[in-house]
Amino acid sequence: MTDLLLSKEAFSATAMALTFLAFYPYVRAIIRGKTRPHVFSWLIWAAVTFVVATAQLAGGAGVGAWPIAVSGLITGGVALLALSKSADTSVTGSDWTFLSLALSALPLWWVTADPLYAVLILTGVDLLGFGPSVRKAWNLPHEENATFFALGALRNGFVMLALEQYSWTTGLFPAAVGIGCAAFVLLILMRRRVWRPVQASG
Repeated sequence: MTDLLLSKEAFSATAMALTFLAFYPYVRAIIRGKTRPHVFSWLIWAAVTFVVATAQLAGGAGVGAWPIAVSGLITGGVALLALSKSADTSVTGSDWTFLSLALSALPLWWVTADPLYAVLILTGVDLLGFGPSVRKAWNLPHEENATFFALGALRNGFVMLALEQYSWTTGLFPAAVGIGCAAFVLLILMRRRVWRPVQASG
């Protein structure tokens, strides 16, 4: 039992290390102006990720919830940094829809006795948070960092291994977000292959 717990802690530590490894070049790219993330997505992800970590702890995830909580805190920092560094703040009607869904879903955590319902709601909201970034990556694929999201997918794999209890409450969020990150990477790479900049008319 002790060996199992130690292995869970090792997986959790690996997931947290991958979190920092992923965020470091992403933050550096924001500071240098090479990456301009969509602020709406990052605000949604920050709020949802931190609340899900709380729900996971309530559901018995143990050390497996630690990387999610750390990621929520860092994600909030990225949103603030991006906002201060001239991030992509273009807003469409769909962007407001995604943010409104996130804000309306979060209070439901307080009225659901079972943490599973909160995880289901917030996992859906977090995936909806990809919406503004998907639109942006489709139009400007070189302004998104594919490596960051690839590491995110790998990180969530280690989060799954670190969970002390496996259930829909503890496993749904990291599994769904890991798949979402992997799909987003594929979108970025495919769009970069066919994307052509708009040529200025002379």
